Amino acid sequence: MVTDPTGRLAGRGAYVCVETDCLTNAITKGALRRALEIPLPPAFLESVGMGATTMNDTTRGGLRGQK
Repeated sequence: MVTDPTGRLAGRGAYVCVETDCLTNAITKGALRRALEIPLPPAFLESVGMGATTMNDTTRGGLRGQK
């Protein structure tokens, strides 16, 4: 996982504003994980100052009625 300020790298991406609060909210609320459809790697969380203790549970939020 890498950051791409230009938005031109190939592959799956998610737009998050450059404010620290936006990134923090996107990670803690699980929006970034859902947008990317992968668990956020511990190395990425540490690089943005969130540490590995951030909620990174793929089951958080449930399956929204899916079984």
